[in-house]
Amino acid sequence: MKYTSITLAALAVFATAAHAAPAMMSPEWTAEACDAWNKDATLTNGLAEKWIKNDKNRGYKIIHLYRTDCGETTQTEMKIMAKDGKAMCVYGGAVQNPQMDYAVDYTMHATTERWNEMGAGEYGPMKAMMFGRLKFAGPKIEAMSVMGPFEAFLRLPGKIPGDKGCPAR
Repeated sequence: MKYTSITLAALAVFATAAHAAPAMMSPEWTAEACDAWNKDATLTNGLAEKWIKNDKNRGYKIIHLYRTDCGETTQTEMKIMAKDGKAMCVYGGAVQNPQMDYAVDYTMHATTERWNEMGAGEYGPMKAMMFGRLKFAGPKIEAMSVMGPFEAFLRLPGKIPGDKGCPAR
């Protein structure tokens, strides 16, 4: 009986570890963010008009993300394409496109604390940008023209469970 209890307790610990959330903004987490993007009509429909079409005829836009306190080398990538009249995430994970074209692409970073605040809806993109809580490179005028969908994007860290430890480099 004693060994059964110990065995069950050990199995519970291993099962919990096996199902632990990936580090926030790790490649695994970004794959989940890609799936969440595709389930959010504010993103898929709200960015389907002019935003996704500003791609320099490449057929896609790239977004790089990272947590400032974890370092630039932990960047991950989302690839967004027009599909069936919507802006769909077709890839989320490790960086595949290291060369960014900031006329159409975005790199965004904030501290873990700030990503958590934005994810919780404590404030939106306007406050995040005005107070320097969110740093980004990319077409700022374009970003300002899609504040509603941009806010939905900033909420993803609040929707997707993520471990607070830094992603492996």
